[in-house]
Amino acid sequence: MKIFACLPAVMAVLLPCRAYADDLQDREAGRPGITHVSGSFLRQVEERDSVLIADQLQYGFRLENVREGTGFAFPDYSKGFRDSVEVVSPWKLDTLDFKKGKKGAPGVFTLEGSVVITSFDEGKYPLPPISVLRLDGSGKTDTLVFNAQTLEVKTIPVDTATFRLHDIKGQILCPVTFMEVLPYLAGGIAVAGLIAFLIYIILKRRKDSLNGLLGREPAHIVALRKLDRLRGDKYWAADKQKLFYSGVTDALREYIVSRYGVSAMEMTTKEIFDGLSGKDIPEDLYNEARALFERADFVKFAKYVASDEENASAVPAAVRFVTLTYQSEIDADATEKGNGNPEPSDSGK
Repeated sequence: MKIFACLPAVMAVLLPCRAYADDLQDREAGRPGITHVSGSFLRQVEERDSVLIADQLQYGFRLENVREGTGFAFPDYSKGFRDSVEVVSPWKLDTLDFKKGKKGAPGVFTLEGSVVITSFDEGKYPLPPISVLRLDGSGKTDTLVFNAQTLEVKTIPVDTATFRLHDIKGQILCPVTFMEVLPYLAGGIAVAGLIAFLIYIILKRRKDSLNGLLGREPAHIVALRKLDRLRGDKYWAADKQKLFYSGVTDALREYIVSRYGVSAMEMTTKEIFDGLSGKDIPEDLYNEARALFERADFVKFAKYVASDEENASAVPAAVRFVTLTYQSEIDADATEKGNGNPEPSDSGK
C-alpha cells in the first residue's frame, strides 16, 4: 500500500510503506537524518470534558515554516495502532497559513496533518510517535519524529451497589396548555354562535309568517278600510282624479283576487269582468262595478275628467260591491248550514 498527500504549492512524495519503515529503522538506529520535534496533538472532534467510548479524536502534528516545494510521506495507519485503537479516516493534510516569499523566494506554509481515531474499550493507550519523511526542494530527505501522546478512554461509571434494571420508559405526556386549547375553543364558540344565529333567524321567520297568517284580516275588511280613506271630495280635482280612481279600483282588484280567485291585478277591465261573469254576482251590482272600472280607465288613460256626481258615486259603488258580495257569501253559508248539509271535507274528495 502507498501513501499519497498533496496540497497546492506543496510537492507530493510517493513512497512504499515498507521502504519508508526500513529507512526509519535505519535512521533511528543511529544514522543521521532523524529530527525529534514537538507539535503533536490529540484532540476530540466534538469537544467534551473527557474522552468516552466511541468518541472520535484527531491524532496528528502541526508544522510551521515549511518551504514551498517540500514533500512529505506519512506512515500507513490503515490497520490501526493496536487492537484497542482504530483509525476511522486516513491522513489529511491541511494548510493553515501561507506567506509569500520576498523577491521570488519560495513561500512558507503552516501545515497540519492528522488521522481520526477511536476506541471502544476503556483504558489508557500509549500511541506511537508520529514519524514523517520530509523531502525538500534540493532532494535532501530527513525524518521528523513528533512526540507521542496517550489516549485515555473512560466510560460512564455504574454504581453496582444501587444499580437496578428499569423497564423501557413510555412517551412523556406533556400537560396541555390553555394557549394550545384556545384556537379550538374559539372555533367551537364561533360555530355554536353561528348555529344559534341561524336557529334564531329560522324561528323568527316562522313566527312572523305565523303571525301574518293569524293576524291577516278578511279581504272585505281590508278593502272597506282602503275605500274609507278615499271618501270626501279632496281627490275630486282634475289633477287628482287619476290617483283617486286608481285607489278605488286597486282596492276592488285586491278584493276580487281574494274573494273570487281572479288575477285581477294583472288583468284589464274586460278580462276581470269576463272572469267574474260566471260568479254568483247580482246583475245590477256587476254592471255598476263594470261601469266604475270603465270610468276609471277613461280617467287614467284617456284624460277624461269625471263630474262631481260621478266622483261622489265612485266610493259608494265600490263599497256596495264589497259588502253585498261578502253578505251573499255569508247568507249562502248560513243557508247551507240551516239545511243540514255537511261541509265538504278533504276525506270526502
